[in-house]
Amino acid sequence: MPRVRGLRRVLRAALGRAYPRIIGQNRERSWLFYDTILPLLGTIAFVYVYKALGAPDRFIGYVIMGGATTAFWMNVMWNMAAQFYWDKQGGNLELYMVVPCGITPILLGMSLGGFVATVLRAVAIVLIGSLMFHVRFDISNLGVFLLVFGVAVVALYGLGVTFASLFLLWGREAWHMAELFMEPVFLASGFYFPVRALGFWAAMGTSLIPLTLALDAMRQLLFGAAHPALLPVWWEVGGLVFLAVLFIILARFMLRRMEYLARREGRLSLRF
Repeated sequence: MPRVRGLRRVLRAALGRAYPRIIGQNRERSWLFYDTILPLLGTIAFVYVYKALGAPDRFIGYVIMGGATTAFWMNVMWNMAAQFYWDKQGGNLELYMVVPCGITPILLGMSLGGFVATVLRAVAIVLIGSLMFHVRFDISNLGVFLLVFGVAVVALYGLGVTFASLFLLWGREAWHMAELFMEPVFLASGFYFPVRALGFWAAMGTSLIPLTLALDAMRQLLFGAAHPALLPVWWEVGGLVFLAVLFIILARFMLRRMEYLARREGRLSLRF
């Protein structure tokens, strides 16, 4: 049987790693309930807070978008950043390090599989929330919206790959670090309110998190001039492109650094 080389081998490895994440969602139907309906309850709670305060209807849209975005951030933290640590605990990481295709296609497959499953959850949250609370979005700039979304996803998963190497090197602290990056990021990125409310310079400081610029840009496109923008949309698109390139370069550097330390110190074969 001829050996598969080059790009074809990379694609096969990536699809092979993505397969269990995509198919696993369909095999265990109860996961769809836990991953979609239960997180939606937290989003609904914020909606009723805004309704009780008599806030404008666009704030309900902010909350629904924030709830959908939560799915992506949780996927990046738990299924990307902490994944190598769990693979190390399960004994799979050593296998990943010696496969002929290299570690990069494995990470690409993890990103692809996680992205597909997360998109389904995010779309369900937006549809259910919009129908329940009669939220209307302006989709006249759908092309730009999809551009912002696509660039943000690349930057976000680049950040996830960078964290994957860091969390592995930090060892047992990976679980605590993933927890640490949950609620503070929800606040700093403005998941449930316009990030401009934090103040211009504070919001600019949190723009190192791709979701900050992505959420602000998408809200500008969906709610128009009523949204208190942090920066013009195209400036934020440029910032997201910069972050995507930066995190991809950082991810590649951290992967090489991880492999070097693994060979020098032999830490990948140890459980703790």
